[in-house]
Amino acid sequence: MKVLARTYRVCFPPPGYVTVYEFSLRAGLRFPPSSELIDILTICGVCLSQFSYRAMSIVMGLIVLFRDREVVLSSECLSRMGRLFSDALGRISFRSKWLDIHTRDPSKGWISNFFYVQNDWGLQEKWEKLKELPVPLHIGAEDLLRILKLPDLDALHYEVRYLSRYVDEEYLFKVGLSTQAGRSHAQMLKKSARVSEVVPQKNHSK
Repeated sequence: MKVLARTYRVCFPPPGYVTVYEFSLRAGLRFPPSSELIDILTICGVCLSQFSYRAMSIVMGLIVLFRDREVVLSSECLSRMGRLFSDALGRISFRSKWLDIHTRDPSKGWISNFFYVQNDWGLQEKWEKLKELPVPLHIGAEDLLRILKLPDLDALHYEVRYLSRYVDEEYLFKVGLSTQAGRSHAQMLKKSARVSEVVPQKNHSK
């Protein structure tokens, strides 16, 4: 990570770094970024900071949904489930074609809370124009049901309607998308107990 200076801007990180919004972490982003997310960003030709809260939470939620069923979310499958689009400022959101996807509300004032991370993954560093993902004709609803091992469309609608649960911190750890995971026994770890906070004495200074 890099400490910010007054001259730094969201759209123009220092060379060799990428901009990351604080809200992206709450939307499910973890480091190192998942290979699926890197692939999507590379194909679209955009950087991490262009993703809105909704776009990040949906894409990360779908990545976890697929991984939970031991399959990989390809850019083709993502194109079948919805469409990434950008506004006049280049910020990217997500619109579903046929699925009612609900997400948590984004926080206010998110645009001022950002930091820089060293770009070890060859990601786009500056804001660029979005290249749309190609919509595959060979992947239909039946194929998605088969890939995700779901019985019917109602089950698929249920999963994506409550997609925000997949970006919960404990769930991300379970499927190996946290910084500590990636090991075969990660899913077996139980929730850790919280350490009680130390109460300062009255005669201690702040």
